[in-house]
Amino acid sequence: MTLQYQLKEGHYHLYDLSTPASKVTGEHRLRLKTDTVAIAFEASTGALREHGSPQRIHCWANNTRRRLRASGALERANDLVVVSGPLPVDEINKCLKIDGYCRDMFTRLATLPHGKLGHHRPHGNHQATH
Repeated sequence: MTLQYQLKEGHYHLYDLSTPASKVTGEHRLRLKTDTVAIAFEASTGALREHGSPQRIHCWANNTRRRLRASGALERANDLVVVSGPLPVDEINKCLKIDGYCRDMFTRLATLPHGKLGHHRPHGNHQATH
């Protein structure tokens, strides 16, 4: 499955590019439509774990951390990071395609442009949770 986010009419659309494009619309299968995107990854490696709507991803991360801590894997639980907000589409798609890219994006988070407006946001407006 080849997934790609696109920004359309102020919403993030996640398309499955491995599906045939519609003969009517020319678009691939729509998997998700959301106002903002959340990305869960391992801080130590930058490995992408999950992505999608912030509510689902934060819930997934909290449950995963809880299970890891219960099994004694405190380092792994603390290594899981979630970033959410109006992130630039090209940065989100690089996280999907390039192994370890999430860590690189995370280090530049405060300087990334607003994903919907195309200008820089003041420091601290993107959310990151550990």
